Amino acid sequence: MTEVSFHFNVPDRLSYACRLLRKATRRGARVVVAGPAPVLGRLDKQLWVFEPTDFVPHVHARAGQPIAPRLAPTPVWLVERLADAPHRDVLLNLGEETADGFESFARVIELVSRDGDDRPSGRARWKHYADRGYPIVRHDVAQEGE
Repeated sequence: MTEVSFHFNVPDRLSYACRLLRKATRRGARVVVAGPAPVLGRLDKQLWVFEPTDFVPHVHARAGQPIAPRLAPTPVWLVERLADAPHRDVLLNLGEETADGFESFARVIELVSRDGDDRPSGRARWKHYADRGYPIVRHDVAQEGE
């Protein structure tokens, strides 16, 4: 069964996502990041500049554009549709709703910011997983000191 982790009280979702992805790639994990095109575009740009001495290898798979086969082993994929994902290891969902097909991943990570507009959609995603019996791990970023 898919393991679901929620990270609450995230001050800046994209900056936090960059750090999370850097940590994951350092540990050899492969991650698919799902979300709407504008969010993925901003994340793509931020991954290039968030740390001057670090690089998080990633592919931005835009809908309808083929990806060169040589890029298949890239550890981080940014996708709008999970059908475009090259693996089913870890899913980082940056959308406001649960990602269609999340259950095919071994692990799902959800980020919920301190922003009041983000909290209701985070609660709805939590309820979606809980109602279906998925085990949920809760991380309060404010208490953990990021």
